[in-house]
Amino acid sequence: MKSNSRAARSAATLSSTVLSALTLAAVTGILVAAPVAQAQSVDPRPAYGAAVPQGAPMSFADLIESVSPAVVSIEVTGEVEVRMPTRNIPPQFREFFGPFGGQDGEPQTRERRAEGSGFFISADGLVVTNNHVVADADQISIVTSDGETLPASIVGTDPATDLAVLRVDGEEGSFPFVTLDEDPNVRVGDWVIAVGNPFGLGGTVTAGIISAKGRPLGAGSTYTDFLQIDAPINRGNSGGPAFDLEGNVIGVNSAIFSPSGGNVGIGFAIPSDLASDIVAQLVESGGVVRGYLGVGPQTLTPEIRDAMGIEGEIEGVLLSSVIVDTPAEAAGLEQGDIVIAVDGDPVTDARGLTRRIGAFPPGASVALAVLRDGEEQIITVTLAERPGQDDLAAAPSSGELFGMMMDSATDEARERLNLDEGRGVLVTGLRPGGEAAEKGIRVGDVILEAGGEDVVTPDDVRAAAEAARERGRSALLVLVATQGGARYLALQFTDDE
Repeated sequence: MKSNSRAARSAATLSSTVLSALTLAAVTGILVAAPVAQAQSVDPRPAYGAAVPQGAPMSFADLIESVSPAVVSIEVTGEVEVRMPTRNIPPQFREFFGPFGGQDGEPQTRERRAEGSGFFISADGLVVTNNHVVADADQISIVTSDGETLPASIVGTDPATDLAVLRVDGEEGSFPFVTLDEDPNVRVGDWVIAVGNPFGLGGTVTAGIISAKGRPLGAGSTYTDFLQIDAPINRGNSGGPAFDLEGNVIGVNSAIFSPSGGNVGIGFAIPSDLASDIVAQLVESGGVVRGYLGVGPQTLTPEIRDAMGIEGEIEGVLLSSVIVDTPAEAAGLEQGDIVIAVDGDPVTDARGLTRRIGAFPPGASVALAVLRDGEEQIITVTLAERPGQDDLAAAPSSGELFGMMMDSATDEARERLNLDEGRGVLVTGLRPGGEAAEKGIRVGDVILEAGGEDVVTPDDVRAAAEAARERGRSALLVLVATQGGARYLALQFTDDE
């Protein structure tokens, strides 16, 4: 009788365990294996692999409780200038649209309100966030995890990496803080926890994994290779921390990829090793100083290699322009040179050259290995301090107009864009931050008209620009053929054009 009771209890225990496991699977989608009675046979074969790494913890609650007090919401108000886009308005009608009617119209000032996230990195109130969260801010407030609102001011910003450091004003308290991991050892597949202020909701936690490392995001990420994460982040998460399971900050959430503006499982974080270096400079001096060469770098595409007759395995960066009164011009670099190495380190694309030069301090002497007319030579350059973006945009370069290099359109370019024979001027290079690049012109586009006249050579475009200036115009109207079709653009003159 006692034996039957024990058997009944064992059966009840096993049934309860199986039921609990199935309930957990139904709720979470995770299949949990129930214990197997000893009476069943056991497969003597070893499991695949010598060791199985631990998976997700049963709960992230302990981790969240320890780090959440250091995460803050950021509220920003300020004024911005806005202008109605005019690209789809025919030039002859723009004067009827009042202050929005043309590129010369007075912009309108509107109030800007923004929300983002950030986190304390010191007990005395230093906060890390994104530059784009606090850009153009007149007033900044942070809201702590317990709901207290405190005024803050900017310590320093670095638009190139989209990082900023704030300080809570007038507070000497002991704020809870977290640490930027200066040497993160993260792998694709590792868990990551994001904490922030999505859509202004405050104190929101999401979990996921690192989906990829070393992700560039185009021209806006010259100095940053991002961590790609699938922990859901949305508008308002910008500037918030991404944690590992030890509670270290391994990334600063910065951007999402989404056609809708909401999370689709692809987010990007600035790696903490880069962030810690930039933050240290911002705290010390309020800005980041980078070396500056003064060239328009261009990646060698297969088409350009073929057109230039470059054979073999040679890789490098084509100089599409050399900016006047810069270290590059002083050292004797020329348009058409191909930089193949910087201080012995090979460079293979424009972004890599800019980043490599930016890693040197101003005043450093750098040896560039350059191909010119098929011959390699070493040119030593003494770097200057990289100017601000506005100064870069205004800097003239040899042989360019509106920050673009031009040549007569090739048959291949005309065929690619379905253009008439003998028409157009091909854009062969662009200066980053130049007027043409800012207006959306790309290498490979073809200028069909300038100032209302057909153009065939770069001199035709320059002549049209000169004529427009003589007539008192502040911009040159050009018709540009692109892969998406032709469109008119107004290119603004500077004092150097």
